[in-house]
Amino acid sequence: MIALFSIKPEYVEKIFSGEKHYEYRKAIFKNNVKKIVIYCTKPVGMIVGEFEIEDILEDCPKSIWKKTKDHSGVSRTFYDEYFSGREKGYAINIGTKRVYEYAINPFEVLGSFTPPQSFLYLDESTYEQFIEKAFNGSDEYS
Repeated sequence: MIALFSIKPEYVEKIFSGEKHYEYRKAIFKNNVKKIVIYCTKPVGMIVGEFEIEDILEDCPKSIWKKTKDHSGVSRTFYDEYFSGREKGYAINIGTKRVYEYAINPFEVLGSFTPPQSFLYLDESTYEQFIEKAFNGSDEYS
């Protein structure tokens, strides 16, 4: 299964540069997700790439930080604020990454679109539409 994440531009950049190896989340999927499609939030506002999930750590935030801090791509202050008051957190270990050749306006594929607070499941058909646009450009003139 595939999910779409909303990620801030600064962290998208760190993911694709290799500085950020973990994507932190307060909630995780109920389904078996293997791939994440990245919606880069405003001011970009486009779907820009994807990554495979290598592993997901589930533990208390303090323990997760100890295991991931050297490749977190975030400050300790940000991390602590993000997980403030939480007894459990998740760190998604970012596997193989792929930057799309063409960024995708989500409205072109999804019609109505509200960036997800946590994540949005994508069906295979929608994902294939993203891939078509990501590597062949817009089909506007075909």
